[in-house]
Amino acid sequence: MAGIRGLRKIQIGAETTAGTAVAATTIWRGMGTIEDQREVLFVEEDIAYISKIDRTLTPMLQAAISMDEVVANFEQLPYMLEAGVQTVTPTTEGSGYLYTYTLPTTAKNTINTYTIEGGDDQEAERMEYAFVQSLTIGGEAGGPLNMSAEWVGRQVAVNAFTGALSVPSVEDIPFSVGTLYIDDVTSSHGTTPISSSLISASLKLTTGWVPRFTLSGQKYFSSHEMDANSLEAVLELTFLHDSTAANEKVDWRAETARNIRLQWLGTALTTAGSTFSNKALEIDLTGKYETIEAIDETEGNDVITASFRGRYNATAANFGIIRVVNNLSALT
Repeated sequence: MAGIRGLRKIQIGAETTAGTAVAATTIWRGMGTIEDQREVLFVEEDIAYISKIDRTLTPMLQAAISMDEVVANFEQLPYMLEAGVQTVTPTTEGSGYLYTYTLPTTAKNTINTYTIEGGDDQEAERMEYAFVQSLTIGGEAGGPLNMSAEWVGRQVAVNAFTGALSVPSVEDIPFSVGTLYIDDVTSSHGTTPISSSLISASLKLTTGWVPRFTLSGQKYFSSHEMDANSLEAVLELTFLHDSTAANEKVDWRAETARNIRLQWLGTALTTAGSTFSNKALEIDLTGKYETIEAIDETEGNDVITASFRGRYNATAANFGIIRVVNNLSALT
């Protein structure tokens, strides 16, 4: 019988050694299917056959999965960040735990790799040595905050799902409960709140991590390496065309660096911490506006869309930090 859409699932587990497959430890609360990206090469040759001959070679193995856009939550967003930005040990924040992911500046970070299982009731497949090459966090007023990620892995093999896993509990994030802060780089992130202006935001983070193929005795990649040329953090912001928008146009034209914070707070922690009293997602970005588009319109109001590119600034001494507060002492 054919597999059915309703019985698909994705399960993941953190690898102790990159490339050594492990059993899954949790179910991903989202959608996506594993893609076998192996290359099959049909060899071209002149041997007097109009039909050509079935001479083929598989010179390269690779796998991928697009974790499709799904409502973001405080509990599972860190998996994307661990596999793309930095592996961290959470610190205690009251009764909760704070995960702090700092985008790299003068040295590479260390990331965690994962084994990912995917499929349906007909067949399950597995890819090992999976890491995130890009991720997106964003949404618009009146809707949810969403997250998605593009993962790459070594190879695809048929493998049964790890059994006996429970669907984890998560707390979803509405976009409109967030707060936007914009400040000069001479002040800290999160000093000046901007209310009733932002109607959508989307952070696209290209992590810079790429698979590296070498002469290693295998067809799949041997390691992951940092391509600094592709490391990018770009924030798209759509404002009502108000005084905030006018002020940010001035800073764009003057090429003035800005500190931007986007913060979403969830339910209160049982015991408040020294910095956070609630579950939280906090995105700090330092950089400059690259473009501000011509005035547009939505539901009768004029709007502008700005593209803000994260860049290291000596005064701010960073260019990006993402913090997540939840009740998980470890990602399991």
